[in-house]
Amino acid sequence: MKSYKFAFIMDPLEQILPDKDTTFVFMLEALKRGHETFFIPLRGLFAKGSRAFGRVVRCEVMRAVPHFRLLSDEAAMALESFDAVFMRKDPPADAQYLYATMLLSMVDSRRTFVLNDPAGLREANEKLYSLNFPGAIPPTLVTWKIAQIREFFEEQGGEIVVKPLEGHGGEGVFVLSRGDRNLNAILETVTGFESRAVMAQRYLPEVRRGDKRIVVLAGEPLGAVLRVPRADEHRGNIHVGGQCVKAEITARDREICRILAPRLDRDGLYFVGLDVIGDYLTEVNVTSPTGVQEIDNLDNTNLEAAVIDFVERQVSLRTR
Repeated sequence: MKSYKFAFIMDPLEQILPDKDTTFVFMLEALKRGHETFFIPLRGLFAKGSRAFGRVVRCEVMRAVPHFRLLSDEAAMALESFDAVFMRKDPPADAQYLYATMLLSMVDSRRTFVLNDPAGLREANEKLYSLNFPGAIPPTLVTWKIAQIREFFEEQGGEIVVKPLEGHGGEGVFVLSRGDRNLNAILETVTGFESRAVMAQRYLPEVRRGDKRIVVLAGEPLGAVLRVPRADEHRGNIHVGGQCVKAEITARDREICRILAPRLDRDGLYFVGLDVIGDYLTEVNVTSPTGVQEIDNLDNTNLEAAVIDFVERQVSLRTR
């Protein structure tokens, strides 16, 4: 098997959770196949003229303590010297993240494969991107105006979810119900007194049975996990206590993937995580989708192998 050089733009290696992190198992799988892995922090990216570079360190990861080892000193390398670059920096997708994608867009895609495509990452706000698929999402409103949210609230029977467009991991998500005396205060808070837009959606009671994460590769579902909220929570996110439960990929899940596949392909969003509640898509996670290790453990599978297979195929199509 030919050995490739894979660079990972990501949070610091010491912050990795070896039993949960998806990037960690991508690196493990790549190393198992004899590829070289390199770490690049977001702030290690820079440009000289029209070429993008990174301050990189060759590294390896392992299921041990410590869980990583540095194999070289830091050095500046052109990103095009790598066979593939994985953009795996965790949210938020703030201004610094967007600038990083602009630098990544300088990489010649005929030589180096970037997962996910940086232009696609800029296009795909994880909340707003779902609006491209009206046949898959619940009734949804995006607005700055509190009066509009209140009108939508009544249209949906007096129960909705509101969330900030820049949020992640369940941050800033509220369930609003008729009779809640905090309703106006919450709307003032989440909109910053109408200074920032929010998304409002019909409340889906199926969330009590779980918020499904579907891991999708090249438009096809690889696996799924149900994140069931605690009794005292409305959010199923793992870091706020959601329980991971084995989940099947349903006919509706496959239909949602078929609806999204052409647009995902067009935008170069090859590896994504779909959040589905009941029959509805609620978010499209593109920056650093997770869930692979949870699905591996529940289904006794190896999703990272399929992802590295895909990356190897993409690399083989490029001219070095």
